[in-house]
Amino acid sequence: MKGVLLDKLVSFLDAELFLADFTEDESANGLQVEGSTTVRKIGLSVDACEYVFQKAAKNKIDFLLVHHGLIWGGLKSVRGVMRKRIKGLLDSETSLYACHLPLDWHPEYGNNAQLLQLLSLNKMGEFGKYHGKTISYWGRTSRGLSLDEFVATIDKKLGTRSTVVGFGRKVRNVGVVSGGGWFAINEAEKYGIDTFLTGEPSHSAYTLAEEMKVNLIFAGHYATETLGVKAVGATLKKRFGLEVEFIDHPTGL
Repeated sequence: MKGVLLDKLVSFLDAELFLADFTEDESANGLQVEGSTTVRKIGLSVDACEYVFQKAAKNKIDFLLVHHGLIWGGLKSVRGVMRKRIKGLLDSETSLYACHLPLDWHPEYGNNAQLLQLLSLNKMGEFGKYHGKTISYWGRTSRGLSLDEFVATIDKKLGTRSTVVGFGRKVRNVGVVSGGGWFAINEAEKYGIDTFLTGEPSHSAYTLAEEMKVNLIFAGHYATETLGVKAVGATLKKRFGLEVEFIDHPTGL
C-alpha cells in the first residue's frame, strides 16, 4: 500500500493550515503524539478520545487529524484518562495531529468557511475576534429568508436539531462562529448582523441578542465542527493518494 513519510505529511499540514499564525491558541496545534514513521491511512475526527483511538486502531489508521486534541495549555501529567489515551495511541503507533483555531479560521478548509459554503451564504467579511485573531466570517443570503426556513436548511444539512431564539427578523446577514462562539454576538451591531449561528447555547448571549434584535441559532458544537477536518481530509486524499476515513462520534451537544 502506498504511504507517505510522517515528517512530510506534518510539514505540509503545518504550512497549509498556517499554524505559525496562531501562537495564542491554548491548543498545542500540530503533531501531539508521534506514531509510525510512514502514514498509509488517515483518520479524521472532531475529538481526541478513547472511542476514536480504538476505532482508529481497529481500522488500521496510523494518522489521526482532529479539531480538539489532547494537549491544552501544556501537558501537566500523564496519568488516569490521559495515560490511557496516550498509551492507546502509542500501542497502535497512531500519530495524533490537532488543529484548533487555525481550522476554525482557514478561508478554504475552515469550519466557518465550510459552513458558509454549505448554507449558500456569500462571504462578506471577517467576523469573531478571539485571542487577538479574527477566526470566522459573516455572510449574506441571496434573498431574505424566514428564520424557520433557514433553520430547517441548517438542521437538514448538518444532521442536527438547532436550539433557536428568534426576535422577529428576516435572515439576510448571518454571523457564523462554529463551536463555542457565542462571544462574537458582541460584534453583531458592527456588521449589521440579523442572525447569529454558532454551536453551543449560551445564557450570556441572550440579553445582548434581545436588545440588538439578533436571531440566535445554536446548531451544536459537534455538528458545526465536523466540516473542517473533512475538508482537509479531501485535500490529503487528493495530494497524497492515501485512504481517508471520518470517524463519527457525535455528542449531541
